[in-house]
Amino acid sequence: MATISFKPKQVTKRITSHLHDRANDVIMSRFGLTPDAVRKTLEEIGQKYHITRERVRQIEDAAIALIKKSDAYKREQAVFDEMKQLMISLGSIVAEHEFLPHVSKDKATQNHIHFYLVLGDSFKKHREDEHFHTRWSVSDEMANKVHDSLKKLYASLSDEDLVPESEMIRKFFDHMKDVSDQYRNAEITRRWLSISKTIKKNPLGDWGKASSPNVHTRGVKDYAFLVMRKHGSPMHFREVADAITKTFGKKTHYATCHNELIKDPRFILVGRGMYALAEWGYKPGIAREVIRDILKREGPLLRDAVIERVMKERYFKKNTILVNLANPKYFKKNKNGLYSLA
Repeated sequence: MATISFKPKQVTKRITSHLHDRANDVIMSRFGLTPDAVRKTLEEIGQKYHITRERVRQIEDAAIALIKKSDAYKREQAVFDEMKQLMISLGSIVAEHEFLPHVSKDKATQNHIHFYLVLGDSFKKHREDEHFHTRWSVSDEMANKVHDSLKKLYASLSDEDLVPESEMIRKFFDHMKDVSDQYRNAEITRRWLSISKTIKKNPLGDWGKASSPNVHTRGVKDYAFLVMRKHGSPMHFREVADAITKTFGKKTHYATCHNELIKDPRFILVGRGMYALAEWGYKPGIAREVIRDILKREGPLLRDAVIERVMKERYFKKNTILVNLANPKYFKKNKNGLYSLA
């Protein structure tokens, strides 16, 4: 948590003291500098004074201009310098939703800090757009570098990618080469990543495209994918349901879990109630079909080689494979012990 040396409410009182009543009220209401800390809309203030939204905006703009010309504002420059240094230490460009809570958890204090960001000449606001959240910067050069690197990072990701945080940070710096060592740390990079609306972290801490179901989890099947991926090997649907409940605190019924896994192509039924991820290379089909596909693809194989290949693709018991392999209707064995298609 950042520690600021000034008392925001006192600073605000000093720099707004010369405003006439209505202008003062508009500023206090618009920025939530009132005891209830609620930011009012142009419409709400307009209704109070029976004036248009546009007129409220004009009063607000004129009041801000008046504050910036005042001696009281000039006397408080140390406050704005301190905020600038804080922003530089956080990466020179910071999402608004990161910067304000970093200064204080108190909503009222956050509103005063936001007011100073609007007033300060050092601070540039970048409005929310399709790529990024609202953010503030004190360096155009750094802002451009971060924006550009985030866009390139997003373009390098596929829809299915799930990247560990350390790897994501490395990938980010692959696109942002010319940056001083003071900024090459995980905390600042995480803060830069949080500017993006298109790249996000999932509940287990891996990063990917925000639109991906692996990141923006929408239900049982997405949670199942994450717990199975973390587990790393086939799981029974009951295990999957229990893992979802334990990991995400989402009570999951066994039948619901089973139904979701059956319907989703990301999961392959590899044994009785056992599921694997399709991305692990497992194939659907009964034992006989899996053996057939392997022999068709690789040619004659010894018994142990058949078992090994099948086990890589499906989660069958060894005996199930041997029973199917011994069926002369589908497979034959030559004098060298090699099995092929009948």
